[in-house]
Formats: sequence, C-alpha cells, structure tokens
Amino acid sequence: MSLTPREREVLALLRSQPSLDAAGLAALLGTSKGAVAVVLSSLSAKGEIVGRGYLLRDHASAAVIGGAAWDIKARSRAAARLHTSNPSTVVQTPGGVGRNIAEGIARLGDRVYLVAAVGADSAGRELLARTAEAGVFVDHVHTSAHPTGSYLAALDDVGELIIGMADFAATDALDPAALSRSQDLVSRSDVVVLDGNLPAAVLEWALAVTAGFGVRTVVEPVSVAKAARLAALLSPLRPVFTITPNVDELAALVDHPVADDPDELVAAAGELHQRGVAYVWVSRGAAGSMLIGADRVVALDAETVDVVDVTGAGDAMTAGYVHALLAGEPADVAARWGHLAAALTLASSQTVRPDLGVAFAARLHAEGVHR
Repeated sequence: MSLTPREREVLALLRSQPSLDAAGLAALLGTSKGAVAVVLSSLSAKGEIVGRGYLLRDHASAAVIGGAAWDIKARSRAAARLHTSNPSTVVQTPGGVGRNIAEGIARLGDRVYLVAAVGADSAGRELLARTAEAGVFVDHVHTSAHPTGSYLAALDDVGELIIGMADFAATDALDPAALSRSQDLVSRSDVVVLDGNLPAAVLEWALAVTAGFGVRTVVEPVSVAKAARLAALLSPLRPVFTITPNVDELAALVDHPVADDPDELVAAAGELHQRGVAYVWVSRGAAGSMLIGADRVVALDAETVDVVDVTGAGDAMTAGYVHALLAGEPADVAARWGHLAAALTLASSQTVRPDLGVAFAARLHAEGVHR
C-alpha cells in the first residue's frame, strides 16, 4: 500500500528518533498534534505501525562494519595559510566512515546495525550514546583496549579539505575473533557495508561470511592506500555487489594508472568484474559518477549545490545507495539516490545531516518520485 509524503516523513522521524511522541512529531513537522494523530492512525491502518508506542513493522536491515570515531573539524575563517596558525572555527562531532554511513542509513529510515570498536572510555560511551540516539543499533560494537578513535580535518574557508589526520588504533586492532558474535547478524542482513579502514583479516572474514550466505556487500575503499590493500581480497570466491572507488582508488584496485576517461574507467571496472565485483561505482568529483555493471554503464551528473562542508558527503552517498537497495530499487536508481543524499549533506554543516530522511523524502516528492 502506497504512503503519502507526510506519512513517509513521519516514518523517517520515528525510525531515526523512536522516542518521539505526537507532540514532538508535530513540533518537528511544523503542524498540529491533531494532524499528526491522523497520520499515525493512517500508518496503523496500513500496517506500518503496530501496537502501542509507535512500534514499526519489520523492514529489511543493513549491517555496517567499520570505523567509529570523533571528528574534530577546524575550518579557517579566511584563506588558509600553511605552516602557521589560522583563526578557525572548531567543532567536534561523531564520525568514522562506517559509523557515518550507519547513521545516514538510520536517518533515512532504515534498520541498521553498527559493528565497530570503541575504547572503554568516556569518549566511547558518549559516541555510542549519540549513535544510538540517531537510530543505529550499537549492541554489536566491540570494546577495545585502545582509546576511542579520532579524526582531525583541517578545512579551508570554503569548506574544502586541506589535510586529514586519523587515530584508529581501536579499529586497527579488530580481528575476526572479536567479531565472531556478529556472524549471525552479518549472515541475516540484507546488505552489508564494509569500510576500507578495517584490517585485511576482518575484511576477508566479512566477505567470506557474506559469500557463504549470499548477502549483498557494498565496499567503500576509503583511500588509495586502503584500496591497494583491499585489492588482494577481491575474488569470485568472495563476490562483492558494489565497490565505490574514486578514480585514484580504482587505479589502486587494478594496480595500474587509470585516467578519468569513460573508456578507461569501463576497462578498469571490467577487470574488477572478473574478480567478482558486480558493480563498480566510480566517483568523479564535479563530473559526477559512473555506475559500471558487466552489461550496463550509467553516467550520473553531479547535483548542483552550494557547498557548506564536504565532510561526510561520500558517506551519505553510500548511505543513500544502501537505502535504495533496502527499498528494493535497482543499482542505477540506488546510485541516483546516493547522489541526492550526498548533495543534501554538502548543503549542511553537519557530517551527518540530522534531518536527512525528511529532506530526502521531500526532494523525492518534489521530483515526482514515489517510494
């Protein structure tokens, strides 16, 4: 049964903030409690809400295995100058590629579990609390002997990254034994996302589990160095549904230079198809992206957006892609949804936009797309 745009907005809010009551929903939506009550009644009649307390019916779920950390972002107030102090605005927010993707999926209204590591410290406890508050299930997060991770991003005055520095010792120390209790979760998930920051042994373990149970995997290489490490694991014996490199990361995956040219990108993707990857989704910056399957290539233009902050846009792109897969959409539609989620995040000062689900549903509705 189809849902109205307002019903989709309410569901997105309830999935991201399960403790909301009618008054809270009304305040966020800018409407009355009575209007919200009508929407809730309709959702109950359609079977989207069951029982009391706004319990949502079961939906497809994702598991994200990756890094969790605190992001410290320093943005220069004027043109940045290297090798000297720059007056800046500094903020600290929950981060980590895997954690960001998981929160993005949750904000879009899906059930998602995070498999990661944090320290036995106050930073880890606060990070988990903030992540759970966003709607992510965190009961599979491992407690590490290492401190909770952190990532420092120095941005120029227009929000572009100058340099990033990371301490992910807790993530680096993960091994298959530490994650063994998560095997059942991974095997039952509809989509599993793998963060390239993971140790090679963990990536190999996760790919073996998903291969054994036929679970679709989406792999985010993260960086050129991490992509080079990941390359050795790609095999038809451990199939990957989608890998999401930029052009430089694609070159690292195939171990030879690749120009940002459609023919070269398709040829390089063909090498990965032979190694068990169904779709290679190549990010090309301002040129958009290319989704390359074995028998179809889709070129997507970048969305026009006034950039506020680039941090987290790539993670949102992956979250939007997974959101579409969980909704039963094909890969080409998923890539378009990924572009939309990234554009909405670029226009926000937040690494993960808190109203991502509502803004996303509104944009789809405005474009005449029904979910």
